[in-house]
Amino acid sequence: MSDRLKRTPFYVQHLEAGAKMVPFAGFEMPIQYEGIKVEHRAVRKNVGLFDVSHMGEFFVRGPKALELLQWVTVNDVSTIAIGKAQYSCMCYEDGGIVDDLIIYRLAPEEYMMVVNGANIVKDWDWVVSQNTMGAEIENASDDYVLLALQGPKSGDLLSELTHTNVQQIPFYAFEHGEVCGVPSLISATGYTGEKGFELYINAKKYDAHKIFEALVAEGAAFGFKLCGLGARDTLRLEKGYALYGNDITSETHPLQARLGWITKLSKGPFVGSNALIAIKEKGVEKKLIGFVIEQEKAIPRKDYELLGPQSNIVGKVTSGGMSISLEKGIGMAYVQTDALASNEPIVIQIRNKEVPITVTSPPFV
Repeated sequence: MSDRLKRTPFYVQHLEAGAKMVPFAGFEMPIQYEGIKVEHRAVRKNVGLFDVSHMGEFFVRGPKALELLQWVTVNDVSTIAIGKAQYSCMCYEDGGIVDDLIIYRLAPEEYMMVVNGANIVKDWDWVVSQNTMGAEIENASDDYVLLALQGPKSGDLLSELTHTNVQQIPFYAFEHGEVCGVPSLISATGYTGEKGFELYINAKKYDAHKIFEALVAEGAAFGFKLCGLGARDTLRLEKGYALYGNDITSETHPLQARLGWITKLSKGPFVGSNALIAIKEKGVEKKLIGFVIEQEKAIPRKDYELLGPQSNIVGKVTSGGMSISLEKGIGMAYVQTDALASNEPIVIQIRNKEVPITVTSPPFV
């Protein structure tokens, strides 16, 4: 396997726009253009565009498609109507998380799974290994590009470039349409907590550059900014969205990761369901919580420790940083359930100082 980093089709456009490129999920990706704060605020107030073409797309088709997806994911796929999408995750037999993902129902017997870019190979191998029922599956990750247009003015901007009535697409629903004359799946989804759209384009068949360049050209009137992975991370953290590799891993399970709402234990057996039922009956030993540093301009970072009243370690930060919207330190951490139940104060160890935190449930903004 080559160690050379992949590039999305928009690599030249990123360089021309002054992007700082970094290795991410096997790709050279833009981390920022004008700066993370500028890009973050553009998405919260106006509109920003992210190239997230590193994400993976798997198609599941045929009469066994539903059976495979019901078996390999925790949510109830049978409830997805055509034209709708569903957030879910895949688990190992012990309940540990393989990945989180979105499933789109394209037709009666056709679905698309969208998985994290860093996990494409692992996820595909896992789906293949679980496909004992013989569903038709295709890894089309190299064929598709994905552009995420996010922010309160995203619908206004996108409406300039398509005849599809994007303003009427409900959250977690999609339409097949054309953007700048290019066939696209237009999905009302995103990872920022703002109104937004994700555009899936088959770049092997169609010229996705027309869409990218038109959004940049038309965007000036809407306060548009090109945005990198840095702002994508600060935006998702403010909304308390889990990031695979930080907040959810093979060592964590959905019941402790605030993903019980997508884990349908009553739908029938699925990979990991027996383990998760046993965990639920026994009780969860630690939970993913949110916290805010109210008093000081201290910045929490991944792996910082949370301490109880006797300076005993009760948890560890999984994601943290300075909230650009709140101008306060925020984070997520796994904390022992008994420490939360005691209502005793919890502090975070930042360098040699114990800093008070307020435990809360995300979103933070």
